[in-house]
Amino acid sequence: MPKLRNPSESAPRRARLFRNGRNQAIRIPREFELPGEEVIVSRDDGRLLIEPVRKKPGLLEVLKKLSPMDEEFPDVDEGLLPPDEVKL
Repeated sequence: MPKLRNPSESAPRRARLFRNGRNQAIRIPREFELPGEEVIVSRDDGRLLIEPVRKKPGLLEVLKKLSPMDEEFPDVDEGLLPPDEVKL
């Protein structure tokens, strides 16, 4: 029985290498397109690995995912001395 592939996997394909100035480049087939504008390139045991750079979520995105807190915030002024009066 043949092994079923994950839908996100594609069968291996040949790709063209070419020169872009002093750099070597590769034409990536459409089914292997990566999101974004940048990738991380590394070597692993003779293989070239290309991974998309994943954006870290911003503070607002992180805060939107947090659920509201049910507990009361403590009184942060409790036990402090009164502020000094400053004359300007």
